[in-house]
Amino acid sequence: MKTTTVADAKSHLSALLTEIQTGEEVVITRRGKPVARLVQEPPAHGFDWSDLRDWVSAGPAPGLTVADMREQDLL
Repeated sequence: MKTTTVADAKSHLSALLTEIQTGEEVVITRRGKPVARLVQEPPAHGFDWSDLRDWVSAGPAPGLTVADMREQDLL
């Protein structure tokens, strides 16, 4: 884990972001005390279009209202 000051983080932000993208964690300190931790953002889960196609092609269930669909987390 890398430690850097606020001033150094400001002046070398691009380099720090490059290190963070490779998995490095960076702790930013102010007057020698840790104030923030920079870590890599977890990867976003891609949207699976096939699920949407299947749901649309299935059509609404008979008698299913919008309120029912919200309760069942279908919307």
